[in-house]
Amino acid sequence: MTSIVVVDDHPAVIAGVKAWCQAADPPIEVLDSGPSVSVAWLDPGDRADVVVLDLQLDITGPAYGDLKRLVDAGRQVVVYTMREDRETALTCLDIGAFTYLTKAEGEDHLVAAIHAAASNTPYTPPALSGALGTDTRANRPKLTQRQIDVLLEWFHCESKEMVAQKLNLTVSTVNGYLDRVRVKYANVGREAPTKAALVARAIQDGIVRVDEL
Repeated sequence: MTSIVVVDDHPAVIAGVKAWCQAADPPIEVLDSGPSVSVAWLDPGDRADVVVLDLQLDITGPAYGDLKRLVDAGRQVVVYTMREDRETALTCLDIGAFTYLTKAEGEDHLVAAIHAAASNTPYTPPALSGALGTDTRANRPKLTQRQIDVLLEWFHCESKEMVAQKLNLTVSTVNGYLDRVRVKYANVGREAPTKAALVARAIQDGIVRVDEL
């Protein structure tokens, strides 16, 4: 069973998330919850598959530092917040959040995002899709056409072996192309260590549309 820890300072939100998780198919286990990110670091929350993080835990601004520490520790983080501005959403993706949801998007999208995060399957809810579609920032790496071809094929295949067969390449060559793409993103400060992160970057940069995935 997929497990989560909920970091939110609104009891009503926590109660709602717990009810949604219990009713989900398959159900999701809420290991712990609380108003501080410490619940994600302490037992039993440190064992959760996914961290559901409210970005606005106090009046000082978005909890980007907490998000980065979780991401750096290898945690899958679903940001679940009242903030709906494009810049905040894109910043969270750049830090390494698995996905970004507004609380207005509710039960169906949150449950789907949690299941996707647990299986490391890309998930782009509507608000995030809108933010990605209007991203005009200049820090985009220059990818070769062959790198783009490999990247797009990988998004549509279950394995790198299948990509290699379709493009008449070896698996090591496919890995090499993907590694170079990741290096290019890292060099402009937009790390993409997972397939889901690369999908998000490709959408941001107009390489692929959400409806093509």
